[in-house]
Amino acid sequence: MLKKYWYLFAVSMLPIVELRGGVPIGVGMGFPFWQVYIVCVAGNLLPVPFLLLFGRSLLSWLAEWPYVGPFFRRIIDKADKAAHSFGQYEFFGLWGFVAIPFPGTGAWTGSVAATFLRMPFARALLAITLGVLTSGLIMGIASYGILEAIGIFL
Repeated sequence: MLKKYWYLFAVSMLPIVELRGGVPIGVGMGFPFWQVYIVCVAGNLLPVPFLLLFGRSLLSWLAEWPYVGPFFRRIIDKADKAAHSFGQYEFFGLWGFVAIPFPGTGAWTGSVAATFLRMPFARALLAITLGVLTSGLIMGIASYGILEAIGIFL
């Protein structure tokens, strides 16, 4: 049984798949919502601090490479310019971006966006965490059905 939880945890850590794939897999395994929610949220959030801490360094390093460097340099430059225009809305924008359960809008992409926007670590981590928690609830309702998901909270 524990092996299945580790599998669910690992699937939720993967880029692109993330929690959006983990929750339906947990449904298929027959686990109750609250167990799937906790395992998938934990798995989805595990890489986030590392991405926030080292993402900028990795991107800067890639910008130095001969063939791909110009591509990453343009991305960094555009992100620097965009960071000034986001201002006070970057927190809620990042939260909403991560919360929407569409492919490419999860914690991995949110972490990269926060890195580009040069958001402070704690602020970015909080926005991404709230986004993952919200996305988990949305996916739970979509995967388990609204009555079962609501019944868990009553």
